[in-house]
Amino acid sequence: MFGIGMPELLVILVVALIVLGPQRLPEVAQALGKALAELRKATSGVSDELRNARIMIEEEARAASRPKPPQLNTAPVPPAPPAENTVAKDSAPVPPAPTVENTVAKNSDPIAPAKS
Repeated sequence: MFGIGMPELLVILVVALIVLGPQRLPEVAQALGKALAELRKATSGVSDELRNARIMIEEEARAASRPKPPQLNTAPVPPAPPAENTVAKDSAPVPPAPTVENTVAKNSDPIAPAKS
């Protein structure tokens, strides 16, 4: 912490003991400890807020960089007209296709034996 080794820390403690005296040194150390604890709480709150703000900004940037899905046309499509309505009403009727029954003469019997 701060690049202070054990020898430097001992020198600081000896100087503090000489300057403050043995009765006042514990009070000053306790006050210094409380001040450092409050400083840590304050800086942790600020660092949490900064971290949350950074995360929100990154999420917004990710959302902006994602391609947006294409917009689908949600307008209703009119139904197709029925097939019977597509033929013009003025057109002539179509004659039926020729069948075997239509081609055989009405007075001839195809099954009857031929007259000799």
